[in-house]
Order: sequence, then C-alpha cells, then structure tokens
Amino acid sequence: MPDVTVIAVDGPAAAGKGTLARRLADHLGLRYLDSGRLYRAVAAKLLRGGNDPNDAARAVAAARSLTPEDLEASGLRHETVGRAASVLAPQAEVRAALLGYQRDFAQGPPGAVIDGRDIGTVVFPDATHKLFVTASLEVRVGRRCRELAERGEAADRAAVRGEMAARDARDQGRDVAPLVAAADAHVLDTSQLDAEAAFSAALALIHTGQ
Repeated sequence: MPDVTVIAVDGPAAAGKGTLARRLADHLGLRYLDSGRLYRAVAAKLLRGGNDPNDAARAVAAARSLTPEDLEASGLRHETVGRAASVLAPQAEVRAALLGYQRDFAQGPPGAVIDGRDIGTVVFPDATHKLFVTASLEVRVGRRCRELAERGEAADRAAVRGEMAARDARDQGRDVAPLVAAADAHVLDTSQLDAEAAFSAALALIHTGQ
C-alpha cells in the first residue's frame, strides 16, 4: 500500500490511546477505527440475542455478520459489554473474522489510524508508524473511574482496579495476539501527560521517526 499511511496505536485500557488516535486521525486527515469497538459490537450482538460469548460458534457467526450499524449500537461502552468483549478477544476464530474488516478499512488512500492491542504486531505489522501507549495501573484506574462517573455510572475504585488488572493479565497472557509492544514501536508513557501533551509527543514521534 505505497500511497496509504497506516498508524497503529496499541496499548492497555485507559492509557489514552483512543483519545490520541482520534486526534491524530483528525489532524492528519486519516480515517479512524477503534478496533476494540469491533469486539464490543460483537459482544453486544451476542448479549442482545441472549448468547454466551464463550460459545465459539455463535461468537464467530456474530463476528462474520458484523455490520456498520452494529458499530453504532447504544451501550457499547457499558462494563458488561466490555467484560464480554474481553472473553471474545482470545478466541482465534473471532480475531480472524475481524482481521479482514480492519485491513479493508485502512487499505484505501489516504489510510487510517487504528487503535487496539495487536494492530502493530498482527493486523498491520508493516504499519507506517507504530505507537504503544501505556500508563501506570493506578493512573489508568483513576481515568476509568472518572470516565464512569462522567457517564453517571458507579465507580468503585477497588472493583475497577481489580477488573482492569485482570483484563491486563488476560490481554498480556493470551496465546493469540497478546498485548505487547511491537519491536519497532515507539513507547509513549502518558502517566504524567495530559491529552494535549500526549498528542504533541506522539506527533513529534511520527514526524521525526524517532
């Protein structure tokens, strides 16, 4: 894809990768895709039908039949959907079903910014630029609690911390496409950065290649 720019933005939950990726896409005139939303959309589709995300056959069928309308469904940010999505993430056949969707999304000029957990390692190993956005667990827990509070949802810090730590362990320990920084990715720790500082740092890395 010589005329296409693909920027892979990976990292754990609440590290700030989504906010950063959307802003980079707007600034650079590229399309944006939150790959995690694909898994949430599949999870929500299963839950609406009363199906168990551990049911591999139904999960794959839901992934293969995913539509743009599914990505706009309400409630995709709900914690219940997030937990179901994390059950789907280690399933190789589900990941394979969604792989083509992600690649097709970015293949047309001018390209795209895609955020997720395996974009730079699996989905686009030859991405033009790769960023791995991270932050300490405590900082990420604080961000998630604020996000929940802003949505009017209960924010029990201990529960959020336990759930986030468990999700980190699942993402990093799964056999299929584990959460890990690509060898050629630029690691950006946002623990001490606000959204503006993170954007400036990421843009500098992209422009200088350093």
